Amino acid sequence: MNVDALLEDFRQGRLSAEEVKRQLTGHSYADAGFARLDHHRLLRKGQPEVVFCQGKTPEHVAHIFQELAQANGRVLGTRADASHFKAVRDLPGAQPFVQYDPLSRVLSIAREPVELVGKVIVISAGTADMPVAEEAARVAEHLGSRVVRHFDCGVAGIHRFLSVLDDFLDVRAVVAVAGMDGALPSVVGGAVAAPVIAVPTSIGYGASFGGLAALLTMLNSCAPGVTVVNIDNGFGAGYMAHIINAQCVAASKG
Repeated sequence: MNVDALLEDFRQGRLSAEEVKRQLTGHSYADAGFARLDHHRLLRKGQPEVVFCQGKTPEHVAHIFQELAQANGRVLGTRADASHFKAVRDLPGAQPFVQYDPLSRVLSIAREPVELVGKVIVISAGTADMPVAEEAARVAEHLGSRVVRHFDCGVAGIHRFLSVLDDFLDVRAVVAVAGMDGALPSVVGGAVAAPVIAVPTSIGYGASFGGLAALLTMLNSCAPGVTVVNIDNGFGAGYMAHIINAQCVAASKG
């Protein structure tokens, strides 16, 4: 529940003033010793804290997932591996609700399905960019956006993008993922009205410098409406695409 929902429940008489005060001034985080879990992020941001699993032990990830699942019913983790998945899957009562995708390395718990709204498109330049693109797609879906995927649409065969251009007419936000020369987001940005979130990947030969060349290309894009996240940051792009999409949906209703 975010702050707006909390205040609306109070206005409608579903929550007392004491309960609102308790939720706003209660324990804002849980100290697990190795991590301080931000329980108020849902109130502030409308989404609970997301777990970056890389570098954490399976035991630490499992403990964090258990704590967040008890508080929110939904947990999202990125950069997870098979050992993290096993540890979370083995938590009491977790197995039916745990999902893990080894391609994107996204790990999640969802005790209740979320309604998918609006439209986000994730487009990638090459098949090798799919892990980052799929991370963006799965993040946006977990948060509640309807996602359409168009992979392997790089500028070396521009007809592949042009063949699906009609699908972009009603899109609210686009995530464009590319390595090598990083040109795809500029092409998409020049053809699509929706905001484009460009994601450089570390895919490419030596002169790509692990994605730096693609990053600089995207930062120097002359197409309006293109913004750029860090190298391989599918999570950041998917999260931002969802925020844009959700605000567009809310505006269309009100």
